[in-house]
Amino acid sequence: MIVYVESNFVLELAYLQEEHGCCSELLGLAESNAIGLALPAFSIGEPYETLVRRSKKRKRLHSELDDELRELSRSRPYEESSEEFRELASLLIKSVEEEKSRLDGALERILETVEVLSIGPNAKNAITFQKKYALSPQDSIVYSSIRHHLTTTDEEMRCFITKDKHFADPDIQNELRSHNCKFLTNFTDGLGYIRSQL
Repeated sequence: MIVYVESNFVLELAYLQEEHGCCSELLGLAESNAIGLALPAFSIGEPYETLVRRSKKRKRLHSELDDELRELSRSRPYEESSEEFRELASLLIKSVEEEKSRLDGALERILETVEVLSIGPNAKNAITFQKKYALSPQDSIVYSSIRHHLTTTDEEMRCFITKDKHFADPDIQNELRSHNCKFLTNFTDGLGYIRSQL
């Protein structure tokens, strides 16, 4: 069975989000060759874009908090609390560093196992899918890579697991079904379905 995943699979594992346990188990099944995992190449860079966005936001918030804390510490009632506030502010910066480290580690583990789906021959289709399915440019690149792979492999059983609701378009689901690919919108259900098929 081939299981298609995308950026939110990487983010679940890296940031230890609510379904990271299921994602880790899926990755373990791939590592033991019970399933094949396929990840569009675009989904390797996209999590870093999310990290950069978070980092900028937290650094901006840290700077603003720092300014406010400096003002508060000048007031006698808040002098004693200022150190606690500063520790909280420094957590913003520390969290970015920790998340970068976890993202690097998650991707290293993922890339040892998954088949990375190229963007190259599918780039034109991505533009078509933006219009046809009203997908964002990012999602259309991901879908184009998956769809191309579906049409070039003969695997009997396949599924696409994503938390991205934009892929839940009925026309996309019909297209996936026509290639014997089940569509699932969370990793818990995905893991349950895969277990039932093994």
